[in-house]
Amino acid sequence: MAFSSKIEDNIRLLNEKLDVKTNFDVVSRVFTIGGRTGCLYFVDGFTKDEVLLKLLQVWAGVKPEDMPADARSFSRQYMPYGECSLLDEADAVITQLLTGISCIFIDGYDVCLTIDCRSYPARGVQEPEKDKVMRGSRDGFVETLIFNTALIRRRIRDPKLTMEILSAGESSHTDIALCYMKGRVDEQMLSMIKERIRNVQVDALTMNQESLAECLYPRKWYNPFPKFKFSERPDTAAASILEGNVVILVDNSPAAMILPSSVFDIIEEADDYYFPPVTGTYLRLSRLTTSLLALILTPTWLLLIQNPRILPDWLQFIKLSEPPYVPVFAQLLILEFAIDGLRLAAINTPSMLTTPLSVTAGIILGEYAVSSGWFSSETMLYMAFVTIATYSQASFELGYAFKFMRIIILILTAIFGFGGYLAGMVFAACAIAFNRTLAEKSYIYPLIPFSFRELKKRFLRGRLPHKKR
Repeated sequence: MAFSSKIEDNIRLLNEKLDVKTNFDVVSRVFTIGGRTGCLYFVDGFTKDEVLLKLLQVWAGVKPEDMPADARSFSRQYMPYGECSLLDEADAVITQLLTGISCIFIDGYDVCLTIDCRSYPARGVQEPEKDKVMRGSRDGFVETLIFNTALIRRRIRDPKLTMEILSAGESSHTDIALCYMKGRVDEQMLSMIKERIRNVQVDALTMNQESLAECLYPRKWYNPFPKFKFSERPDTAAASILEGNVVILVDNSPAAMILPSSVFDIIEEADDYYFPPVTGTYLRLSRLTTSLLALILTPTWLLLIQNPRILPDWLQFIKLSEPPYVPVFAQLLILEFAIDGLRLAAINTPSMLTTPLSVTAGIILGEYAVSSGWFSSETMLYMAFVTIATYSQASFELGYAFKFMRIIILILTAIFGFGGYLAGMVFAACAIAFNRTLAEKSYIYPLIPFSFRELKKRFLRGRLPHKKR
């Protein structure tokens, strides 16, 4: 819908569309400029008041004979601000206004003049709680999109760095930024991502990145292994962009989506690169080893104690010290769910009570649960190791994927013995191997297709790349 050159018609249209009388935070301010009537619209709480005050002071001094004939000339002469534009469609103006942009109508002009002097409520860019590092930058993404793009720009001062803005959601009109390096990104994958975002049919991205991820990759939802890598660290996002990946930032979310991502990309952490190559290699191999042990330790132990005749002499110590009152398989399953219950309790507990809760839970599960006969001390030991190994993963999604596979292997092992154990291992391997990235490439590259050079990089941390002089 186009605007009229009569300001009364434009004010009537905006007041009706925005229901200004009901919405107290949508403010309209009628003023006089150069002998003409003007009207300013803005959302209270989204605007820098000092900027609008200075502009109103400038406009108060405009004389009728100095008023330009068209809106473009007026914008050049009397809008001394960096981010100004002209819009002639009512729907576009309403969307921009609700994002925080201030809109001005002047009698005689059939367009809307916009000023981007937004000021969103925001927290500090402190280090994220989840992606902590022992050495390196201590800043992190926040819920304000422009802050996040600035954190990446600060690290990559190259004109080839492109940040393209899109939006999704019929009601939310959520801003989405695609960050990539021209000349390094896979253009075919980039075009596919843009097309999928433009074709997203959703009312709102209520869960931010997760809502967008499910829209971008609707297939194979039953496979728990993550298709994207999430990070709240701007240094990780910047490094991924320089490697040719695409980083997606969603407004109101403090995490970046990095794609395409294989399972080896998701396992990597920033600490691998903030330490010398030998130390970084050790940290990476330790993480890979603990992840593998978290998957197979308890199923393997269950298989061995169910078949004690295959135990060699040097492994006799893993047998149960006392006959269990509750079957070992049931003990393991109960603890799998009990650990998640403790994790949820810790998340929903006030910070001042988290430590007492952890101590109380540790005493109850560690001491009283064993003495009461519910659990064996060996079961508690192995599940404690599995829990610690799971927390060594930065990715929640990958940790839960390993958990689901571990439970499936436990069930198959308890029912079918050695055959079930092998079937569970094959099932877990297939769930990883047959998973695909968003670019429809192998999830376990460089294993399939095999590349020794790239595989060596995944396991061994070499020297950081540098140009020879």
